[in-house]
Amino acid sequence: MLKEVLSVHGEQGLFRLVSQTTKMVIVESLKDKKRKPFFLDKKIISLSDVAIYTDGEECPLYEVFETIKQQQSGALLTIDTKKASSEELYAWFATVLPTFDRDRVYPTDIKKVVLWYNQLVDAGITDFAIKEEE
Repeated sequence: MLKEVLSVHGEQGLFRLVSQTTKMVIVESLKDKKRKPFFLDKKIISLSDVAIYTDGEECPLYEVFETIKQQQSGALLTIDTKKASSEELYAWFATVLPTFDRDRVYPTDIKKVVLWYNQLVDAGITDFAIKEEE
């Protein structure tokens, strides 16, 4: 499911891929369901391509989301990312992914994980695993 969920640089929130041509994509906001076209010169990233740096190999974002979902029993995260200090964010993220690389994962990255997780759960997307196409 995360293959269809996109982050567009410079835009608020996450989007679901509706259609794609050679020069543009049409997306639908997960928040308000409004559709927008974006030319492919914008930086558009599928959440299935995002990974978190760890002390070993990178950890795919869907695995992080699955861990959060298990810890939260599928509920929204209640972390106030605007008021939380860097140390608090790092301490919380260590409960999710203990081996994350503290030198390459920044507080802003952790805030994005929290924001994206909550947006996905709000939109009813809780199946984070990447399914192999047959």
